Amino acid sequence: MAERYLEGRTALVTGGASGMGRAMALAFAQAGANVVIGSLLSSAPAGNAEGELVNRPGEEEMEQTRTDLEACGVKAVAVELDVTDQKLVDAFYRTAVDTFGKVDVLANAAGITAEHPVSGHSDQLWNKVVDVNLNGTFRCIRAVLPGMIERKWGRIINIASTAASVGAPYSPAYCASKAAVTGLTRAVAQEGAEAMVTCNSISPGWVETTFGREWLTDIAEKQLHKKGDELINEEKAQNPQKRMIQPVEIGALAAYLCREEAVGITGQDLTVSGGSLW
Repeated sequence: MAERYLEGRTALVTGGASGMGRAMALAFAQAGANVVIGSLLSSAPAGNAEGELVNRPGEEEMEQTRTDLEACGVKAVAVELDVTDQKLVDAFYRTAVDTFGKVDVLANAAGITAEHPVSGHSDQLWNKVVDVNLNGTFRCIRAVLPGMIERKWGRIINIASTAASVGAPYSPAYCASKAAVTGLTRAVAQEGAEAMVTCNSISPGWVETTFGREWLTDIAEKQLHKKGDELINEEKAQNPQKRMIQPVEIGALAAYLCREEAVGITGQDLTVSGGSLW
């Protein structure tokens, strides 16, 4: 049994049904926290901007994650969430408070991307990427931060990206939104510092999730005219560690940042890339 240093705590995880969100939710549960996960599901109305790339897990995947969380000996709740909808964000937060009384940990993993250069980039596509990646993170932090400050304990973890500090000609909206997440992280860290509420971002390189593989496949097929698996293998070969980052590594770091002895780590952007720039 893992050390239960989050016993009695409640964690809120966006994008929690799959990928890095699921990995963080499981790490929190293994440390003893009750968990509320929210994800944009495949059954939700599309409303996609043309050209966006987003992972939409199904209801079965969501329920399986909830079951896996409870197998860790905690209570778990799973709800549908669109972080661009303030009413759904409010309901997500209220579900956690009504069920468990408070929110101690927030992990923002919900995110999308789009492959399009600045030239000819539509406002709709730009605004959608920024609304999910930056504004969605802001909305969730705004919901939980006052209670954390009042109780003088809180941990906020935002998923940024190596793209926050490394540009790419076909990812301006993603790069800009993730850079903004790191700036937001530093501001929140200052606001919560005196109350011992920490806020950090994690900037992964390529992570071997369904979304990560689909993104690389999209780049391969539409920009490079090759097969997705070919580009994925090339990315692994170019990485100094000759691999892609695994979701469990992101979960482990997020869980560590919730430890009492990690309270001095705040306002930081922590890179997990195996030594790769991207």
